[in-house]
Amino acid sequence: MSGDAAPNFVTYEIVGDVAHIGLDRPEKRNAISDAFVEAIAEAVARAEREAKAAVLYGHGKHFCAGLDLGEHVRKSAIEGVRGSRRWHAVFSGIEHGTIPWISALHGAAVGGGLELAASTHIRVADETAFFALPEGQRGIFVGGGGSVRVARLMGVARMTDLMLTGRVVSAGEAERWNLVQYVVPSGEARNKAHELALAASTNAALSNYAVINALPRIQDMAKEDGLFVESFISSFTATSPEAEERLTAFLEKRAARLKAPGES
Repeated sequence: MSGDAAPNFVTYEIVGDVAHIGLDRPEKRNAISDAFVEAIAEAVARAEREAKAAVLYGHGKHFCAGLDLGEHVRKSAIEGVRGSRRWHAVFSGIEHGTIPWISALHGAAVGGGLELAASTHIRVADETAFFALPEGQRGIFVGGGGSVRVARLMGVARMTDLMLTGRVVSAGEAERWNLVQYVVPSGEARNKAHELALAASTNAALSNYAVINALPRIQDMAKEDGLFVESFISSFTATSPEAEERLTAFLEKRAARLKAPGES
């Protein structure tokens, strides 16, 4: 994999149709500062222009240890609000953009790092990954979208436990709690994330957009409202020229059929 390294905490590479964005502040365990957030925003915007899917990972021994507390402690209340809202905007650009994002997690995915991972669509953890929300012990509260995204993944009761007690969760526990969808051997998270991103990049762009944007919104709707919207999204995607070609290829047996796990 070849690419260029930016001097602003983030590396960026294109591997085929997949962008690889690396958090690159290893001496601080990739703790996120305001400048770091802006570097992530630039990389996200570039990936949206140049790639069909993206992988987010961390350089060094950890994915991301969360908020840069040294910077945070010096902020006034209104500066804190502005900073939190900027995190929300940048992370929403990942969650509600136009391409699928897969995060590759190892070491610490803690606090703001877990909030960042929660904004991606698929999370892959290697066996070294661990998860925590130590904000309660620091006298603060989540500010990067965790009260919405993380709570919806693992539930309010489990999130409350982590924030009140400082509990640290292993990769295996995180999978059982729905924080991550895959657990792989140490050092294999980025490879697995690339494999998944590559698969997603071959989907119809409109279908990917519908999956990552319509599904979470439908979950926020009342049952009948969600079903109503689903009908329109389903019809809209199915009548696109790309869908017609793909469906025709399947009917004419020019497209691969699904196989059961383990089937050759």
